[in-house]
Amino acid sequence: MTNATAHEQTRILVQAAAAVCEEKKGAETRILELDPADSGLADFFLVTSANSDRQATAIADEIELRLKRNYGVYANSVEGRRKGEWILLDYVDFVVHVFLAERRAFYDIERLRKSARPYSPEEFDAELKALLAKKTQTARGKATAKKAAKAPVKAAAKKAAVKKAAPAKKAAKKTVAQKAAPVAAKKKPAVKAAKAASAKPKKAAAKKTAAKKAAPARKTK
Repeated sequence: MTNATAHEQTRILVQAAAAVCEEKKGAETRILELDPADSGLADFFLVTSANSDRQATAIADEIELRLKRNYGVYANSVEGRRKGEWILLDYVDFVVHVFLAERRAFYDIERLRKSARPYSPEEFDAELKALLAKKTQTARGKATAKKAAKAPVKAAAKKAAVKKAAPAKKAAKKTVAQKAAPVAAKKKPAVKAAKAASAKPKKAAAKKTAAKKAAPARKTK
């Protein structure tokens, strides 16, 4: 119920209380959506009938327990529990009336609230489900629209980042190439000099050997 509005929360609680009436065999259960101009503080009346004071008390007790346990909601006041002829549970935004059948006929709350819109529990449940489904669909539509609106912005930002990064990459490559060129140029003369230096002793040794071989041949003559 955390994401529900106050009116939706009230509807959910009324629905839960009506479900108890059905489970406990309450008769002619009706939900009256009261006219705001005629309702005072309450938005709904939940009315059901019992065949005995014992059944009336059981229905009222289970409604109190269910709402407290499942929703953490307590009745603001409870009246008539001792006699069980007309038990009234006041939850401020809605009021539960559990009558003995003859008492309900006598007081005839439905007739006194002619401006109220009556629901059966099934009708109320169907309307609540439709309301919540519509809310979920609207929320999903807003989320999709928001996501679609963000997509072009993200694409533009990504494109701008790529454009901004391209010159930097080119400049970095150019700088690396420029730095590498002098190093390569320096290495080549050094290699040539090393080869030339190593070649000179070899040539000198070859000449000396040739001179030694030629010397005996001259003496023999």
